[in-house]
Amino acid sequence: MNSNILTTDTIVAVATAPGTGAIAVIRLSGPEAITITNSVFKGKNLEVQASHTLHFGTIRDGDKIIDEVLVSLFVAPHSYTKENVVEISCHGSDFIVQQIMQLLLKKGARLANAGEFTKRAFLNGQFDLAQAEAVADLIASDSALSHEVAMKQMRGGFSQEIKRLRGELVHFASMIELELDFGEEDVEFADREQLRSLINNIQTIIRELLKSFELGNVIKNGVPTVIVGKPNAGKSTLLNKLLNEEKAIVSDVPGTTRDFIEDEINIGGITFRFIDTAGLRETTDKVEAIGVERTHQKLSQSALIIYLFDIAETTPEEVQDEIAKLNPKNLPLLPVANKIDQATPEKLASFATIDGLVQIAAAEGANLESLKQALTDKVNLGKLNTQQQTIVTNLRHVDSLQKTYEALDDVLNGLSLGISNDLVAADIRRALYSLGQITGEITTDDLLDNIFTKFCIGK
Repeated sequence: MNSNILTTDTIVAVATAPGTGAIAVIRLSGPEAITITNSVFKGKNLEVQASHTLHFGTIRDGDKIIDEVLVSLFVAPHSYTKENVVEISCHGSDFIVQQIMQLLLKKGARLANAGEFTKRAFLNGQFDLAQAEAVADLIASDSALSHEVAMKQMRGGFSQEIKRLRGELVHFASMIELELDFGEEDVEFADREQLRSLINNIQTIIRELLKSFELGNVIKNGVPTVIVGKPNAGKSTLLNKLLNEEKAIVSDVPGTTRDFIEDEINIGGITFRFIDTAGLRETTDKVEAIGVERTHQKLSQSALIIYLFDIAETTPEEVQDEIAKLNPKNLPLLPVANKIDQATPEKLASFATIDGLVQIAAAEGANLESLKQALTDKVNLGKLNTQQQTIVTNLRHVDSLQKTYEALDDVLNGLSLGISNDLVAADIRRALYSLGQITGEITTDDLLDNIFTKFCIGK
């Protein structure tokens, strides 16, 4: 998108979700936002009102009253986009919303593109690119932890870490560049040992940030968790109990579940995407066989496996053998013994050798809280402190951090080999470029379009 258009156009979009509701909010941003609204608003003269004020009146097309509305004014630069911003709160009728939108377009506004309000906020210096991306994460957050991490990033926690690292590296880059200007005089402004120490420190921090993505991805996208086991182990019963609804068909007939059933639940601030699968067994039924094959496909795509078995009908040796077959990639796996109410105390005790075993009675809901605790422990969030720890949740940031790390490796190798200053400077510039892409100090139109077109319209 051309940045010149951004500074001259006034854009408009519906900022509330589609569908009929009590109210809808229509947002305008741009130099003519207040003037355009004022031309259709009957009440106070909006062009002489103070910023951050509310005004009741009517929206009119000539003499025709479209709706009674409440208008919020945000005068530049004291707004989300740092432009003049108006928010019109009207009744939530689709007809009313469309009538007001058409009127504003006729008066000179244009439809906003996806994410254009936030894009303008970034281009006008309201916040950096990492903070802008966190806005989308905040809107999409569906758990306490995803909300907390997105809020911290939107308020600049991650950005401050990156800017600090980049600032320290810029100092040495400038010293080496200065040496190039005095190349014939053989002077050294940048202490090589300090540079090595700095790079080692930055790489240590980057490694921690990259490591945090494993948790960040879980917090942001949830944990795909496959429930597997033999027919009639109680997989569908367990899913229904966890979801607290009759999502899956429960039957004593083996092979009832022919395909996978998927739903989400929040446990301890983490979203788990549970997938109930067809029972694992040899079968001549073609449809059931397809279901078993899909179970194996889902296993390969999962981040966590619940292996559920009927403790009254299974031996510890069978469980160990089945787990070894199920989990060749050594994914986190939680063995769960079901139907403990049907097993003798001696039988229960015989499974003491199964590491991490959770014993439940799904039909009665017994020990489900212990199961939930074991699930959150498997995700390793016990060590997470979102108030202090910087968590990376964005794959684009991971890519930039990896490129930075590789460029810094090249700097260290260059220093060890005694290569020329211009080559060392080039490698440092590569590292600075990659770090700068995270916060938007280095951007391209393609990068911005790729980021902001994923936003919803109106934000």
